[in-house]
Amino acid sequence: MRRSGTGTFDEMDEARAVIDRLERIDVLEREGAPPAVLLEELRGLVRDAESWARLEHDERAAAAVERCDAALAQPVA
Repeated sequence: MRRSGTGTFDEMDEARAVIDRLERIDVLEREGAPPAVLLEELRGLVRDAESWARLEHDERAAAAVERCDAALAQPVA
């Protein structure tokens, strides 16, 4: 079921996925997770944010996600 207006339940789901991922990253960071684990979560965050930006049809957000994706594609020293 979709509600009327500018938002949809799908957009809310995507936003929730981003918030959940940020919370997981925060916990992992506080617990001293290895960098590789954090990096994988950050990559997941970019995928979640990309999905959300696509649903929102927000070009600025989509461009920001692309920049993050490119940065995360770089090898980690």
